[in-house]
Amino acid sequence: MGKISARDARLKRKTRIRRHVVGTTDRPRMSVYRGNRHIYCQIIDDTRGITLASASSLSQELKAANASGFTIDLAREVGTLVAAKAREKGIDKVVFDKGGYKYHGKVKALADGARSGGLQF
Repeated sequence: MGKISARDARLKRKTRIRRHVVGTTDRPRMSVYRGNRHIYCQIIDDTRGITLASASSLSQELKAANASGFTIDLAREVGTLVAAKAREKGIDKVVFDKGGYKYHGKVKALADGARSGGLQF
């Protein structure tokens, strides 16, 4: 049996985490996906299977901040933006799903931005 790739290891961690982290109507799940060039965040109600709010580094609202590339500051802005969109829909408490990534760097910056935007998790 060969060596497991980093991507496969992350997906394995993600499925293990998803067994326990479930978004409800009261506390939807805040899911993070981090690519090489962009970061994406969705607030999902798993009971109904719908996305309530979303933001990414590709969002029109962050067009000016994206000029310097994919940085920790941009990830923090994405967190603040998704928190603002969630607050508009009346969501103030979420369950954080880091998607198998380490709680470090850009994922942590996104979470800190969401907390500063008013989300509790």
